[in-house]
This record gives sequence, C-alpha cells and structure tokens, in this order.
Amino acid sequence: MINSTNVFWQDCTVARADRTALMHQEPLVLWLTGLSGAGKSTLANSLAQRLFDDGHFVYVLDGDNLRHGLNRDLGFDEADRHENIRRMADVAGLMYDAGLVTLAACISPFKSDRDFARSLIPAGKFVEVFVDTPLEVCEQRDSKGLYRRARAGEIRDFTGIDSPFERPTHAEVTVDTSCSSPTDCADTVMRYLAEHRLLSSRLASSPDKAAQTR
Repeated sequence: MINSTNVFWQDCTVARADRTALMHQEPLVLWLTGLSGAGKSTLANSLAQRLFDDGHFVYVLDGDNLRHGLNRDLGFDEADRHENIRRMADVAGLMYDAGLVTLAACISPFKSDRDFARSLIPAGKFVEVFVDTPLEVCEQRDSKGLYRRARAGEIRDFTGIDSPFERPTHAEVTVDTSCSSPTDCADTVMRYLAEHRLLSSRLASSPDKAAQTR
C-alpha cells in the first residue's frame, strides 16, 4: 500500500514488449525456496550458466546478496523478514518488466510472502522451485555455521530451528539435493521449462546467433 496520495504511476515510452522483442526472449521468474543450506544458490547459479550459455539474458537475485545492499537495514525478526521478501519480490518484478529471466534464491519461509511474489508476475511466468532438502542434511552441511549458532542460542528465530518453514504445497518443481546432484536438479528444472515452453529458443530467434550456427 502506498503511504501517500501524492504518488502517481508514470508510464514509460519503451514498454516490456519492446524490450523483449529486442532481446528475442520472454521474461520469466524462477523463485527458489528452501531451508538454509538446501542448495538454492548452487542450483540458481547452475541454471543461470545454462541459460546464459543458451544466449538468454539472465540474472541471479540472491537473498544474501541483497542483505549486503538494498536490505542491509533489515534484521531477522518476523516483520523484517516479511519486508525482506517484499523488497526482493518487487525487484524480481522489475527484472521481469525489464525482460530478464530472473532466478530468485531465498529461504522465503512464509507462504504469504511467496504468494505475494507470485502475484507480481503474470500467470504462468512465475515458477516456484522448492529445494526440498531435509533439515538434517542442511544442518550437516552448515557451511556458514548458522545452524550450530542457532542450536547454541546465538541466533534467534532461525528458520527450521525456532522459526517455521511453511512448505510449498503447489510448487511447479520440487527437487532434493540430498538424493540428486546439482546437475540432475538443474536438468529437472530445465525439463519443466522446456515441457511448458517457457523459454524461447535464443539460438534460433537471434539473427547473430543463428548466423554463428550455420
């Protein structure tokens, strides 16, 4: 909700359709959710590399990275965590409007926040990817030492320990990095995108790249 009646939406001369025509691609948001240590960032980067190699304009929007800048003023209580995802969802929406394929990797433990993110993107262009790696596996990995600190009481409201993770019930794609390799998980996501025709063929549609393949 806008906190002022003096703010008005400004239309832009260059529209999303103009940008997508120039880039020869349809925009898309892949929202990767799961516990800390589930493998979201690893999967997002693997997918981004594949998409980039295929000629797509792609960007990884990582939750930790946003907390170094845009969200650096936020803490980790429930209100700030909702605001953290609200801002991230808005950025993903802007990237969609810019014509990019965006991979948003963040814990996003609350269903209401994920639903809000989905609401900003046209139907069919938001793909929720649930990285459903079990808590015990994530805790064993603990590459950042966060679970150890949460168990010791040094971190409060840590998702999976003393704060809930509301499991997605209707995610478009579900993968588990405890029983599938990052490559296999990426294959699963790419297969979904191909089966639902969510990616245009950049090599076929881009004149420059088509010339390179002759």
